[in-house]
Amino acid sequence: MGHVSKRLYSSASKLTVSTSQLKQFPPKEAILRPDSGKPNFFDPESWATLQPPPTSALTAFAHRIGLSNVLSSADVVRRACTHKSFVNLHAKYYPSSPTPPTNANLATLGNALMGLFASEHLHAAYPHLPTRVLKAAVSAHVGPLTCASVAQEMGAVPLLRWHRQPTTPMSPALLHSDALASIPRAITALVYQEISLQSARRFVQSFFLSRQVDLRSMIKFRDPKRALIETVEKFGHERPKSRLLKETGRYSNSPVFVVGIFSGQDKLGEGFGSSLKMAEYRAAEDSLHRLYLTRTPNHLLQVPSSTFPSKQGNIFKAGSEAPYTPGVLGEAEILYASSGRSNIVAPKRPTLEEIEARRERLDV
Repeated sequence: MGHVSKRLYSSASKLTVSTSQLKQFPPKEAILRPDSGKPNFFDPESWATLQPPPTSALTAFAHRIGLSNVLSSADVVRRACTHKSFVNLHAKYYPSSPTPPTNANLATLGNALMGLFASEHLHAAYPHLPTRVLKAAVSAHVGPLTCASVAQEMGAVPLLRWHRQPTTPMSPALLHSDALASIPRAITALVYQEISLQSARRFVQSFFLSRQVDLRSMIKFRDPKRALIETVEKFGHERPKSRLLKETGRYSNSPVFVVGIFSGQDKLGEGFGSSLKMAEYRAAEDSLHRLYLTRTPNHLLQVPSSTFPSKQGNIFKAGSEAPYTPGVLGEAEILYASSGRSNIVAPKRPTLEEIEARRERLDV
């Protein structure tokens, strides 16, 4: 009995189960009957997982994130924090009890809304961003790991009700971060259902899209000089040329060269290196980064979902939608240069000798 109680207290403290909310503690399942000679197989971790979070914690969570008007009751918060994997565990120990409501449908709807808000925001903010980088940026803003991190910052870890599931032929293993990521998604769907789409977009903007993500490290180039030449040609400007701006220690062990790339009189970018080739490579990368990471000013930033009416009504009625000015549609990127892991092999350019050989064969 002492060993079982020790495990019970340690597991309960780890899973943050408050004994003041329990009707009986230790629970009757953990007490060994004197008239029974059989050992009592009691799993304290499963028991602690089955205990509902206290009502005070659910109410405090709703006020902490500023959504007490949406999460108006403890049952709504409990549903948003209950993963669908909890149903099997609950049915195993309480087969006669009703199935608790889960956040499965809410998480699916919230995931779609968060993807919509992140995609239109990033596309409007960075109109020239390559497609693959745009997808990676969306995942960085509203992906599973980010959602789990935001849920942890909200203080939703003690409120999560879930059950770990191993890998099956039909589905991968369910981890704690995957279950935790469903809580912000479910809250987004609740804000959308209870208030409006505009409020859901403001919620996602406040908790997710306002975070700083390093987009520069996501852009990789296999041949930045060639990509820059074709990109400048696509925009109709003069062919870029490299110029040596500064140098020091050319004949020493540690020379430094600074190279700038110009298109006519316009300076596109610059880079440094221990050799002219390295400096030119970095200058071409800097020029492409300046193009792809050109950001729309905040006062000019406008997304398509902002045209939806804030209140329910006829969206097809003239004048019901908000004014909207479409943003700049960026040029398509050079696909083989948009990512170093695209596995797209750039076609090899023929040399001057090969071109002359082809002309001779044609003349014959």
